[in-house]
Amino acid sequence: MISFRDVLNGLKRLELDPQSQVILHGSLSAFGEVRGGAETILGALTASVKGVMAPTFTYKVMIIPEVSPDNPPNNGIAYGSGSDLNRMAEFYRPDMPADSLMGVLAETLRRQPAARRSSHALLSFAGVHVDEALEAQTIEEPLSPIAWMADHNGWVLLMGVDHTSNTSIHYAEKLAGRRQFVRWALTAQGVRECPGFPGCSDGFAAVTPLLEGSVRQVQVGEANLQALPLAALVSAVTQAIAADPLALLCSRPDCERCNAVRSAVLAPADSGSQE
Repeated sequence: MISFRDVLNGLKRLELDPQSQVILHGSLSAFGEVRGGAETILGALTASVKGVMAPTFTYKVMIIPEVSPDNPPNNGIAYGSGSDLNRMAEFYRPDMPADSLMGVLAETLRRQPAARRSSHALLSFAGVHVDEALEAQTIEEPLSPIAWMADHNGWVLLMGVDHTSNTSIHYAEKLAGRRQFVRWALTAQGVRECPGFPGCSDGFAAVTPLLEGSVRQVQVGEANLQALPLAALVSAVTQAIAADPLALLCSRPDCERCNAVRSAVLAPADSGSQE
């Protein structure tokens, strides 16, 4: 069974600066049996670095509009296809749990007494001692917390997950000029348009060889822990997309967002405006 000391020692082997701030993506189950569960992992992490942030997205508030000439074209979504999804959508509230896809660690971080959460109805982040990063987020720039971390020597920490869970790659895609999308959230004030929604991450494992030399790795229990500077990640991804505008897209033929990116790249004159 993995103990607090095991996790703490593993994090020490990553040689992170105690004053550093990290954006966390992790899977509790990847570690095997952990004494104390997610609280143990987070306790060791918050004892090792100054600040910790994680995405706490809430997809259950998302709705799909009906077909309308006012809808953004080439938006990686089938308008009018959301009748079932829309019926199940919930109104956003600040204490809404993070979507299960975010993982137990992210939700446990959100519930920490010292944690704060940004106010985005669909793409919120939560964290401890990362207030400035959280305050940087706006409805127009949902990935600004990652931008703030990248500008302040932040790190990405993957705990038992690979780069398909690495939300920070979406920020690098945005910097590289890759198409972003519009989604809609159900709020107490009505339906809210949410621009800057990122694309698909299923192809992100292809970034792995581009990051050799930047990644620090250790094994804790059954989980592989990877840490890398956000600046190095952003540089590698932006360069890869500059060299190949289709880099890191997934290969699923039915992926609406990756197909929309391909359409924008291969036929930009016909792809329409995002406005």
